[in-house]
Parts: sequence; structure tokens; C-alpha cells
Amino acid sequence: MLVAKHGEDMPKGPKGQKRPADVIGNAVKVMRIATGEETEDVLDDGKDPAAKSLGQRGGRARAKALSANRRKEIARQAAQKRWVK
Repeated sequence: MLVAKHGEDMPKGPKGQKRPADVIGNAVKVMRIATGEETEDVLDDGKDPAAKSLGQRGGRARAKALSANRRKEIARQAAQKRWVK
């Protein structure tokens, strides 16, 4: 029998922020964010925006430089690695 540790089963947002544990509470929070009654708590990730921009450009440049066959080969290898787990 698996036993969850205290606080381990609480849902978290994409940046680790706490969300309501129950479905209705979460739905109400999403509705309030959508209607503007409440702002979404977005934490700064601590990364320099200029560095993030350079990283994105580098990824795009690499993808553009790769041939279609090489991209497919990389994707195939990544899929195999995911399915091995």
C-alpha cells in the first residue's frame, strides 16, 4: 500500500505555486483569473530575458541548420529513449 507524505499530493502550478486541492476550488480560481477578479500568481523564474532570447535564437538556428533527415533521426532517438523508461 502506498502512503503519500504530508503535502506531497497537493497540486502545483507550472512554476510551483500552490493551487486549491479540490476541483471546485480550482475551478473557481480559474474563473476568477479569467474574469479579472484575481491576478494569476506568476513568479519570476530568475533568468535574464536577454539570455533567454539568445537561447531561443540558438535553438531556432540549430533547427534551421539541420537537414530534415537528421531532425527525424534525432526525434526517433528521443522517442526511443522516452519509451525505454
